[in-house]
Amino acid sequence: MTEAASDTEDQPIRLLLADDHRMLRESLRRAMEDNGFDVVGEAPDGAEAVRLAAELHPDVILMDVTMPVLDGVEATRQVRDRLPGTQVVILTMHADREVLVDAIRAGAAGYLVKDCSTEDVVDTVRKAAAGETALSPELAASMLGEVRDLVQREEAAGAEPIISKREEEVLQLIADGLSTTEVAAQLYISVKTVKNHLASIYQKLDTRDRTQAVLQAVRMGIVRLD
Repeated sequence: MTEAASDTEDQPIRLLLADDHRMLRESLRRAMEDNGFDVVGEAPDGAEAVRLAAELHPDVILMDVTMPVLDGVEATRQVRDRLPGTQVVILTMHADREVLVDAIRAGAAGYLVKDCSTEDVVDTVRKAAAGETALSPELAASMLGEVRDLVQREEAAGAEPIISKREEEVLQLIADGLSTTEVAAQLYISVKTVKNHLASIYQKLDTRDRTQAVLQAVRMGIVRLD
């Protein structure tokens, strides 16, 4: 490993905080800095979060939903459109599946409710920075229970599956954290074939990238997050 590569890996995760409550931002800053994060900025509303993201290029934004000027979901959408390398983790009071789905469609890589622990926030932000996905355990369990009932009803009615069995295998391996190359090796197919499967999955699930596809598939009960 080169010295430059080692220096890059040792750099702390650059984090932007977006929440309209100053005391919460200050508390989060202390907690995240204590855990080794580089908090590069704070935004009191969604519009400022978008502006600071474009200026500071953080690795991850910890984003509230209900904020003045621009809400967190729309701010997430704008950030992800302009800065695809910046991940967004939603941290909100709303344990609401509709808000969750909107956030996923906007490009959020994680979703936590504010009664979670600091350890949950730290773990989720690290996962997001690494390109992984995470949901609040309470939301994931609730959603999966409802989706299982829906899937059972569809199966009883003879509904055609949304994605093929092979596409499901590819997506599950992606959800398990495997790279495109690793998925190809695991399934004994070419990298190009894996990419073709992913393109088909994105179209069928109405998503833009693997993070959205995995979270949408979790919501639909197609794959699981261990």
